[in-house]
Amino acid sequence: MTGSDVAVVIEDDADIRGLIGEVLEQAGFTIHAAGTGADGLELVKAHDPIVTTLDVSMPGMDGFETAKRIRALSSTYIIMLTARTEEIDTLQGLQSGADDYMTKPFRPRELRARVEAMMRRPRMTTAVTPEEHADRPSEARWLAHRGLRVHPGMRLAEADGVELDLTRSEFDILADLIGAGRRVVSKSDLALMLRGERYVDASDFVSDHDVRAIEVHVANLRRKLGESATKPRWIETVRGVGYRMTAG
Repeated sequence: MTGSDVAVVIEDDADIRGLIGEVLEQAGFTIHAAGTGADGLELVKAHDPIVTTLDVSMPGMDGFETAKRIRALSSTYIIMLTARTEEIDTLQGLQSGADDYMTKPFRPRELRARVEAMMRRPRMTTAVTPEEHADRPSEARWLAHRGLRVHPGMRLAEADGVELDLTRSEFDILADLIGAGRRVVSKSDLALMLRGERYVDASDFVSDHDVRAIEVHVANLRRKLGESATKPRWIETVRGVGYRMTAG
């Protein structure tokens, strides 16, 4: 069994591993669990999960290295779980390819809510050629800006004709910004978009951690685009608010 009904849990603490597994089983997933990064990596290879939870502090290969290796072979949605609360750890986790980052102790309801929000977002699937996609007129077409293109339906992004290797969150942020054009999109709105909660009051739901995560995702996106924040070709920072696409 692979794909949309499968989750992999990588956690060295047996009690926490069991708790995460129970939460995800209640959400409808078939669970495969491992106590080390190496074993978890093999489970991802074997089962192609849609979501993977990953502990940071594990013996041997830690969560950061495990996330990098998983991201090199899978588009699974990675949620990192850790007792560490320092900002540098959040930064390192997201730079390793994680889509989300939760600190322990966590509330099972929050973990399930984040996973369910992820399930409302499209999963990157096997590539579909433009010719094959032409028969699907109801799906979104290419959005373009100054040589940068995204296709939300096919989950493809290109810069000057070169395909970009983006995480799910980076892709969704880029597609949202290009879709907005010159309209400023706030960091709070981007955080809510990633959680599938765009049309709620951001002040009630978005934490400083959520905002910082958006900043890291955008920094990673800019690095992959090869542009600087001070002289951007594509993504402008509107200080104190959010981001928008450059003029022209």
